[in-house]
Amino acid sequence: MPDRPVATGRRIQDPFGFRAFPQVHGTALESCEALRRIVEVEINCPTENPVLAPDGRLYHHGGFFAAPLALALDGLNLALLQTAQLSVARLNALGRPDLTGLPAFLASGPAGSSGTMILEYTANSAPAEVRSCAAPASTGHAVLSHGLEETASFAGQAARQTSRAAEAYAILLTCELVAVVRALRLHRLAPTVPAFTVAAAALQPSTEDRPLTGDITTATEPLSQLAEL
Repeated sequence: MPDRPVATGRRIQDPFGFRAFPQVHGTALESCEALRRIVEVEINCPTENPVLAPDGRLYHHGGFFAAPLALALDGLNLALLQTAQLSVARLNALGRPDLTGLPAFLASGPAGSSGTMILEYTANSAPAEVRSCAAPASTGHAVLSHGLEETASFAGQAARQTSRAAEAYAILLTCELVAVVRALRLHRLAPTVPAFTVAAAALQPSTEDRPLTGDITTATEPLSQLAEL
């Protein structure tokens, strides 16, 4: 019998941005849950010093020292950086015809159209901001009050870093969302899953070249709803 041609796949393996998503993003979700637990404990603890106990006595204590909170915030920032880097990797992959079978940069116009290429620039700036926030604030050190207060948790600094990181990460998510919706629209059969329905309803159906600032702004609207799906 004649030898049959060996079928070859389009690629040997998928990029890490898709394969390692559960491990990386799952860690970020676990870090969020850990932070939630610690905040719930800390917010219900007395922080005034000395504290007036139910027995009428005053006690000096260190309940105000928010080391658990600082460490949890630092851990979340590091986990967020990991998942942000994979988000950028997925966005870059969506613009590659050899991976998607779609036009370069998901462009639908004539040769030379830029499609979603500009999103890569905005998206790559976000992890840079998250990375700057991921330097653990809890490694800080301070000695005050003639040495009686010989260390500090720097939880306030960690909280500010987390706030900045969350804002940058949200921008990154909108970039990826715009690209994902466009990629799925370029397929012959768009998916019917609720996530796509919600996202597609919020974004313009047109895929011609245009400034994408408006798309990014609009894409922030369904983020909370998508997070619940």
